[in-house]
Amino acid sequence: MKTILVTGGAGFIGSNFIRYVLERTGFNGKIVNLDKLTYAGNPENLADIQKKYKGRYVFVKGDICGYDTVLGLLKKHGITTVAHFAAESHVDRSIFGPKDFIETNIHGTFSLLEAARTFWAGRRDVRFHHVSTDEVYGSLGKTGKFKETTPYDPRSPYSASKASSDHLVRAYGHTYGLPVTISNCSNNYGPYHFPEKLIPLAILNALEGRPLPVYGDGLQVRDWLYVEDHCAAIWRIINKGRAGETYNVGGACEMKNIDVVKGICRALERAVPARRNKALNGKAYADLITYVKDRAGHDRRYAIDFSKIKKELGWQPYVRFGAGLGKTVDWYLANPEWVKNVKTGEYRKWLTKNYTR
Repeated sequence: MKTILVTGGAGFIGSNFIRYVLERTGFNGKIVNLDKLTYAGNPENLADIQKKYKGRYVFVKGDICGYDTVLGLLKKHGITTVAHFAAESHVDRSIFGPKDFIETNIHGTFSLLEAARTFWAGRRDVRFHHVSTDEVYGSLGKTGKFKETTPYDPRSPYSASKASSDHLVRAYGHTYGLPVTISNCSNNYGPYHFPEKLIPLAILNALEGRPLPVYGDGLQVRDWLYVEDHCAAIWRIINKGRAGETYNVGGACEMKNIDVVKGICRALERAVPARRNKALNGKAYADLITYVKDRAGHDRRYAIDFSKIKKELGWQPYVRFGAGLGKTVDWYLANPEWVKNVKTGEYRKWLTKNYTR
């Protein structure tokens, strides 16, 4: 792999992937990061990388839905690998505004596939990797786990749009012989996570003495995966995975949402004891837990069977949830400027000034 196109590389998982590849793998090629810079796209996630890897890291502000833009980048940089992260990904936002999810997740993936098919023109020494979610499988009962053969049963506009993009990628592999791989992962957490998802939202709300919202009874179960473990899995699939295959990536960490929030409270108590946090006014972190009306169509349980990637590619998660949660809390505490810029919207002013094209 001489040059990798990463879509959505200014987002949470994409920026962690770029950081992982350049700093942990020995890769000596070039990465081109194509990102539209929507509300969750933040170039500050990679500001240090841009300085450190001049000439090997290139940022391009652009939309994956633009076929000509994508094809031009493939040609200009001689792209040999596409790592496709770009997506609208928040379930709540998809419920109240599904249009953006259809445009980006379906039409955008189609545009990328068409551009890759045109530029690569039958080559087999290339790879198109599509990053997807376990939510395409629907909801589980009290037992069982999602396997690569589990029938799709999406329950939200978000998961339906990702299921559609999965099918498109798979179809391009079957119909046109495009060398594709797909990964379906469980819930990620870690540094640079935009504070709208459960873990970063709870961390920052708790530090400010604000309510910690928990949907319904809080007994929904999710499988949690530290983002760097996920990046390692994607890198392994891109390099060693069989073309045309799908690999489930899980954290072997099933937890109820309420227990995740309580775990955050414990991690914060160790890092910043409640008695020293004036924002709490004498409360404990756990006192902030607030049950709210459940999300519409909320899936009850997700769990991933990742035996295929473990057996075929030798990957497994290494970061235990307690340790990963502690590292995540420490990162947010150590990066108050990043937090402030995201919460106040200052990062939007910065990127408007620097990336107006």
